[in-house]
Order: sequence, then C-alpha cells, then structure tokens
Amino acid sequence: MEYGKLTKGGAFLCQMINAILLAGITILIIGVYYCVVKAGIPFQAPPLELQIQYAIHMGIGEILVRDGFLISICGGAARLVLRLVLKKSHKK
Repeated sequence: MEYGKLTKGGAFLCQMINAILLAGITILIIGVYYCVVKAGIPFQAPPLELQIQYAIHMGIGEILVRDGFLISICGGAARLVLRLVLKKSHKK
C-alpha cells in the first residue's frame, strides 16, 4: 500500500495492522520454539520433575502457537479488508 496517498489516519491504520500481523507471527514463532526446543521430545521413562517441566513447556507452547496463529489470521484478514476498501475508494 502506498502511504503517500493516504491521510494520517489511514496511514496509522495501515501501520497498526502491519504491527498486529508482525506481533502474531512473532508469537507464533516463540510458541513453536517452546514446543520444539524447550519441551523437546520427552524421555522414555522420565522422572516426575521432568514430566512436570515438559507439561509446562508444552502447555505454554500450545497456547502461544494458538494465539499467534489467530492474531496472524486476524491481522491478515484486516489487511486484506483494508486493501479492498482502499482500492474501492481510490477508484472513485
């Protein structure tokens, strides 16, 4: 999108949507990190302490992946809607 043809409010809205999309992707990547690196593959017969630690890290990772995915999808949808609205208003 071209920010030069937008008003201050429109440019602010574009930047805000881009920030939301970037935040969602960042949260998604952190969630994948928690699931893959922090939790990792559990041992075959781990002691209770390692089972608890694995469950905690896996739970955090799942929540972050879910929320990051939803934020990214919502940000992408908002960006698409904004682009369509700006395209229609630009044609008039």
